[in-house]
Formats: sequence, structure tokens, C-alpha cells
Amino acid sequence: MRYAVVIEQAGDNYSAYVPDLPGCIATGDTLADAEHEIRDAIAFHLDGLREDGLEIPRAASRVEYVEVVA
Repeated sequence: MRYAVVIEQAGDNYSAYVPDLPGCIATGDTLADAEHEIRDAIAFHLDGLREDGLEIPRAASRVEYVEVVA
């Protein structure tokens, strides 16, 4: 599966979340750390859903960059 992930700089670190997996979040000291941690968080989240017998949400979010003239 392929999920959209949002990574934001949060002061001195980075935070990440997955719009299609509410509650699936991670943080890291660097961008690379946050990317690694959110991958682990997604796997952990999906394992928990499976263990609880819940449906795995399908990846539905899209990510696009939009240019604007300011």
C-alpha cells in the first residue's frame, strides 16, 4: 500500500501524519528521522487494526503542489 504522508517542520524537529490513518503520527529530530519513524508508525498502526479485526483504510488522499502568485 502507498499512503500520503504530511511532514511538517515543528520548531527544532519534524512531525508527520497520515491523513488516511487517523491517529497515525510520528516525530523525528531530522527529516530523515521523521520519514523513518512514520514508516514504522504506519506498519504498527496497520498491525493493530488487523489484530483488532478492523478494516484497513484504503489510501485515498492525494498530494499536489499548487503554485500561486503572491
